[in-house]
Amino acid sequence: MPNSPTDRPRRIRVRREGPLLVEGPVEVELEDGTVVSSDRFQVALCTCRRSRRFPWCDTSHRSRTKGR
Repeated sequence: MPNSPTDRPRRIRVRREGPLLVEGPVEVELEDGTVVSSDRFQVALCTCRRSRRFPWCDTSHRSRTKGR
């Protein structure tokens, strides 16, 4: 059963520049209420909103040059 007291907490890694790394599997609810899911052991969630696969990171943040 999800969210039961016996479930171990999900680990989320926060990085200064880049995506949030979340231990999977995960379900993500978007602003419009749409739910997307991944059964991977770890997912990268986009925080810069440049990804063409949002909410999943496609490394678009890497093309940004410093100072812009």
